[in-house]
Amino acid sequence: MNILRSILFNIFFYPLLIVSSLIIILFYPFVTGTKLQSIANNLIILILVLLKHMCRIDWEISGLDNIPDGPVIFVSNHQGPWESFFLQTLKTPSASIIKKELLFIPFFGWALACLRPIYINRTNKYTSLKKVIAKGTEKLKNGYSIIMFPEGTRARPHKGLKKFSSSCGLLSVHNNVPIVPICHNSGLYWKNRKFTKEMGTVNVLIGKPIYGDSPKDCTAKAFDWINLKFKEIH
Repeated sequence: MNILRSILFNIFFYPLLIVSSLIIILFYPFVTGTKLQSIANNLIILILVLLKHMCRIDWEISGLDNIPDGPVIFVSNHQGPWESFFLQTLKTPSASIIKKELLFIPFFGWALACLRPIYINRTNKYTSLKKVIAKGTEKLKNGYSIIMFPEGTRARPHKGLKKFSSSCGLLSVHNNVPIVPICHNSGLYWKNRKFTKEMGTVNVLIGKPIYGDSPKDCTAKAFDWINLKFKEIH
């Protein structure tokens, strides 16, 4: 049954993704960045609702009241496509840090470029770190929140949490902007690089803002909180 549900979802998902991408591309010259992201967020919710009804993958959020007003740095574990979509809807405007290769995907990548993410080349870690700090600072000063996956790549749930890069702590301390840690278990249901999706409820836990004067300590606090919650929901 899960295979049939997954087939049905994909029949609708990919055409919807293309249409959604075209809508974003067409609106890009005529609306502000914030308005364009609002349009994108509505399309994302449509995709997640489709997933909910066709594949029985629901979601529950705890800790929404922990998100303060003003720009923040969302720091989350990374397991698959689900959170890449969902986290963009938490705060508007926001910008994700992504690998440059995503921008070359027809339609989806072009629409992603219209949303002005911070794209990096992961083969050069030092240059990427400098770009994250520079572009991230610029975005934060313009009222944008930043979405970061400090593990760097997607990880299968059974392998636990990967080591975090220090970029989130550096960006937080440099700009005096809090880290808001987020833990989820989406990889149990929309599995990375797996066709069949499993029924269940994605738990999304949002922690209290993390402030500090030490990039290392801020990163460690985010990791420790996410790691603790990771063990609770997996």
